[in-house]
Amino acid sequence: MSIKKKTTSQDTDRQPVPNFIRAIIEDDLATGKHTNIVTRFPPEPNGYLHIGHAKSICLNFGLALDFDGVCHLRFDDTDPSKEEDRYVQAIIEDVRWLGFDWHDKLFYASDYFEQLYEYALMLIKDGKAYVCDLSVDEIRQYRGTLTEGGKESPYRNRSVEENLELFEGMKAGLYPEGSRSLRAKIDMSSPNINMRDPVIYRIKNCTHHRTGDTWNIYPMYDYTHSISDALEMITHSLCTLEFENHRPLYNWFLEQLPVPSYPRQIEFARLNLSYTVMSKRLLLELVETGVVPSWDDPRMPTLAGMRRRGFPPAAIREFANRIGVSKADSLVDFDLLQFCVREELNKTTNRVMAVLDPIPLTIENYPEDKFEEVDADNNPEDPNATTRKLSFGRELFVEREDVSLNPAKGWFRLALGKEVRLKHAYYITLTRVDQDEDGNITRLYATYDPESRGGWSEDGRKVRGTIHWVSAKHAKPIKVKLYDHLFTIPDFSELKEGESHLDYLNPDSLVINTKALAEPSLLDAKPGDCFQFLRLGYFVADDHHTKEAPVFNRVVELRDSWAKKSRK
Repeated sequence: MSIKKKTTSQDTDRQPVPNFIRAIIEDDLATGKHTNIVTRFPPEPNGYLHIGHAKSICLNFGLALDFDGVCHLRFDDTDPSKEEDRYVQAIIEDVRWLGFDWHDKLFYASDYFEQLYEYALMLIKDGKAYVCDLSVDEIRQYRGTLTEGGKESPYRNRSVEENLELFEGMKAGLYPEGSRSLRAKIDMSSPNINMRDPVIYRIKNCTHHRTGDTWNIYPMYDYTHSISDALEMITHSLCTLEFENHRPLYNWFLEQLPVPSYPRQIEFARLNLSYTVMSKRLLLELVETGVVPSWDDPRMPTLAGMRRRGFPPAAIREFANRIGVSKADSLVDFDLLQFCVREELNKTTNRVMAVLDPIPLTIENYPEDKFEEVDADNNPEDPNATTRKLSFGRELFVEREDVSLNPAKGWFRLALGKEVRLKHAYYITLTRVDQDEDGNITRLYATYDPESRGGWSEDGRKVRGTIHWVSAKHAKPIKVKLYDHLFTIPDFSELKEGESHLDYLNPDSLVINTKALAEPSLLDAKPGDCFQFLRLGYFVADDHHTKEAPVFNRVVELRDSWAKKSRK
């Protein structure tokens, strides 16, 4: 039979990278095992999604799109003590922002609470589940170790009738939290510790964000996940590698119960990204301890944080495509994500001029009261590029780091007696400077070549250095937030005993610049609008940006200075 494939609607030029999961799906279609593909993305609504989830989202939704299938969005809402509706809404927003649509296939594990309960009753009646009075700590002790088998619970051989009565009492709220649980009766001597009578239900005296106080018992993930997949007719259930040892339990539930389908669980390596923690627990700790003010702080690896920082969704999808899918854990360099961001923004952002550390420059041979408009291209990468007008006059501001009174060999920016090009304007030559008593430069003076308008000389002489500028009369003050890695070490797997990720916080992860000046067009930006500040990097108007109080976040530098610093 022919295998149905198509390119995703989000990235028409994307070439899917071959991987072992894609090969399995192609084989299943070719042999007729499946005629349509159904995947799912099953987040737990106990926090915000991060870049690691983006890999899974792109994989599950991408495969469904590539093979003309469908992908479900299903919330694993089985632990009301940690889950909130605000997380549900944030996840929905993140998946949509990333560019994917589940259409009418939005589900919740709580949709199946009644069916899950009925299946649990079947397991009890078949002698395959029992109510256990051991505490959580006692269950852990009885379970054994990786090298030693466990021992059976003293409550393992209760009668079916007693188990049904006790389980009904658990459901009715007759027992305190932690006093009883329902466990599958499998094999306490199994070499796989997950098969040693795992807990199926526990008592939780919590209000559920969807079902309220209807339930006093809630199913465990392994039990819920396999049955939810089967009820939704999922064909390929894709999980990260930590669930590989859970697969026998996943299959055991499917084999014991009259479910309508038999999904196949397939594991792949999770994303590990340098200078980043990928645990919702650790990310929550960063928020709760005040290291960052919120989940959407641009230093966070959450999708909300990356959105606010200005990372385009197309760049994240491309990043997920480039890193591929494998069975081996590895550490992906953050530089690759930044490269994908630069590559996308280079194609899509307008170029503007801003000066982060301004120093005044007077062009002494330019008329004092004259202003003229020069043409500036908005995006030279755009085949339909447009231009804008910039005001140019005698008084300008340039970048302080573009000036050197003792230039090293190969210096092509401002130095006494050297000629440089002002972008879109004229050639100028630095003639003298003012300095304070400490030797700091306070003002620059230069002359210009009137015949070099547009930054090109009619006599054909070459000027190697080009710098940006803003008009002193027209420039507007802006606040700029310069973001860097939140941590100073790339790999947290190498932490020593007693160390915490909090021991390696980067004190310079956020530097706020309040002296920057920019061309006036930037005041009309809307939150989320991205620009390339010429020679400085890519910047985005912050969520709190207004015309009266303009704020821009640095998305990424033009080149990866962090990699250079880390190699020193």
